[in-house]
Amino acid sequence: MEAELPPENQDAPELDQPPDSSLEAGEDFEPVAKVLRLHGDQEGQGEAGESVSIPETLAEEPSLEEASSHLEEDAREEGEDVALEGGAYYFPTYDFSAPPQLLTGSWAEYGRIPENFLKGCKWAPDGSCLLTNSADNCLRIYNLPAELYAEEWGPAAEMSPVLRMVEGDTIYDYCWFPPMSSNDPQTCFIASSSRDNPIHIWDAFHGDLRATFRPYNHLDELTPAHALSFTPDGSQLFCGFNKTVRVFETSRPGRVCETRPTFAKKQGQNGIISCIAFSPTQPVYACTSYSKTVGLYSRAEGDPLALLHGHRGGVTHALFSPEGFCLYTGGRKDSEILCWDLRQPGEVLFSVSRMVATNQRLYFDLDQSGRYLLSGDTEGLVTVWDTSQPPSSDPRPVLSPVLQFQALPDCINGISLHPSLPVLATASGQRKFPDPWDSEEEEEEKEGGARLPSSPQAPMTNSLMLWLCAPAARASPPQTVT
Repeated sequence: MEAELPPENQDAPELDQPPDSSLEAGEDFEPVAKVLRLHGDQEGQGEAGESVSIPETLAEEPSLEEASSHLEEDAREEGEDVALEGGAYYFPTYDFSAPPQLLTGSWAEYGRIPENFLKGCKWAPDGSCLLTNSADNCLRIYNLPAELYAEEWGPAAEMSPVLRMVEGDTIYDYCWFPPMSSNDPQTCFIASSSRDNPIHIWDAFHGDLRATFRPYNHLDELTPAHALSFTPDGSQLFCGFNKTVRVFETSRPGRVCETRPTFAKKQGQNGIISCIAFSPTQPVYACTSYSKTVGLYSRAEGDPLALLHGHRGGVTHALFSPEGFCLYTGGRKDSEILCWDLRQPGEVLFSVSRMVATNQRLYFDLDQSGRYLLSGDTEGLVTVWDTSQPPSSDPRPVLSPVLQFQALPDCINGISLHPSLPVLATASGQRKFPDPWDSEEEEEEKEGGARLPSSPQAPMTNSLMLWLCAPAARASPPQTVT
């Protein structure tokens, strides 16, 4: 493994890195008292990198702690146990005994441009805001609706983004900085990669471009990353390329990086690295590839540990379970999400079924406890599996869903569970191809007849939606105001 050391990067500006820990030895962790939120409304502006002013005083600002405390009180009234340990509060778990209720969403924002479908959504690590990607090559940030901070749920208006960050071409991947906290603006940034562009680091408070990482190939040509992932402590940024992973130091933007080939001497993991995921408990990371394989590597040196085969399509997403014993992987045009047992690499504990009929990346997510696995599909269904339940006893075990509901009549490609509130975010839409014309239509057009669209797009097809995943008795959901 060799690191590129071009002379032009010696004076590269440093990107501020938060300390590893702000707690002294023996000090108990307490929930964040205040959560800063970006205020304002950019609806109708559409300028890249625009931001709204942040008030000087935030004394009146609500917090996620307050919102969660209301759910805690309701849970106690229902007779449920609320775990407390060392002064730290464990938020109530998601409840999927019934279909969730729609809270609010954003659909007008994506209806201004034809076929502006979404390509996923991701909650911020502290849960204060939500990040989306769409076909217009724009990253949008939404605040957590103010109604979710109140003790009593009120009407929720349609959401509008507070920040828009436009890339120059198709966005390949994007991710939050893991130690991100709205209390510390220096940690609020996003990494994104797009076609024919370097890796951009965006300020999540103001929408400004903070830094760039520039990967070059053996011909000294700029090459875009297809996958991005920060290490859990945020010290390094791992980027996926064709048969290669490059590692940048977060504190040193520029082109200096470590190169880790995944395929050498006709051995190893072939193809473009499409996703990188880190184990929360072990110094191991997983790389998925469009060559239908999943590779496990040591974090320190990038040494290959195992190569997993079993997918029928290119693998596009991977996720470790919270305890680090399981790895979930799913692919394009592949109807299965596989759960790998990392204690016995190569062994599939079980699989779950979903409809994936296109090459689009379909995300899935786990709740904080690792119990519930959620995924959308190309038919607009959201499916929930309880991983604590035993799978079937067939030679190839399959886990049956505990809940399935129709969210929209179109593809649900983004799934993200809030880290501290029982709120589910979904993103929807897909590319539509017009039906081929037949000979009769061509003759009518020659005679001056206008051709009508054969399949008009349904309203709210391309949309971001928030769902309440808690019993109605625990919290009264607001009514959506259009």
